[in-house]
Amino acid sequence: MSDEAEFTGFVHAYSAALLRLAYYLTADRGLAEDLLQVTLTKTFLAWHRIVDRDAVHAYARRTMVRTATAWWRRKSWHGEQVRDVVPDSATADRFGEIDERTRVLAAVRGLPARQRAVVALRFLEDYSEAETARLLGCSPGTVKSHSARALKHLRRTLTEPVPMLDLVEEER
Repeated sequence: MSDEAEFTGFVHAYSAALLRLAYYLTADRGLAEDLLQVTLTKTFLAWHRIVDRDAVHAYARRTMVRTATAWWRRKSWHGEQVRDVVPDSATADRFGEIDERTRVLAAVRGLPARQRAVVALRFLEDYSEAETARLLGCSPGTVKSHSARALKHLRRTLTEPVPMLDLVEEER
């Protein structure tokens, strides 16, 4: 199979998961799509150097986190205004679920970039502390510290209990 065909297969298999991670990292649909495109471009350019094809997804995730971190450092997207969007296709019985999700996402958007990345990787993508540390290029202790601070902030910010945060507390 040619490199181009293999890459196309990779894109079809993993782009949805990568877009979800990009959204967790950026909290903005447009920026998430931009981050996904940059990540896929970088992955394609490195495709011939990636010997272990089973590790391509991990390579792409790491590239995405590093690219997002570089964007945060440059503050290239901090001029954007975050707005809550109500989906048009929601049914009346799902409004409560949408409201809760919107509330949590708004609170997560208020976190500093590194804490938001830790929350996205640890609690939304379900990575271990060690995997999160490896992806972010820091120690597991730093991941624990960012995680604790982020959860403390989220608990303070969200006035009503949110089941996701209660489950995280039970795991400790």
